[in-house]
Amino acid sequence: MAPMLEYIKTILQKVSFDKSLFEKELRKAIESLLPDEVKHLKSWCYEQFGKMYRSVLNRCFYRVRFS
Repeated sequence: MAPMLEYIKTILQKVSFDKSLFEKELRKAIESLLPDEVKHLKSWCYEQFGKMYRSVLNRCFYRVRFS
């Protein structure tokens, strides 16, 4: 896995105690990653945080299109 993606996962885990901080970091991550990495991040996020932050995830990944 790409080092940047692993770094982002670590950041998201560390800020997951705060909903607004989590959303801010997730938005930055989506902007900075390649489409394949975003696809992986999306499935990982729903697996890890789907119960806690489903509405945030839906909002952040709503506009993401995979070509």
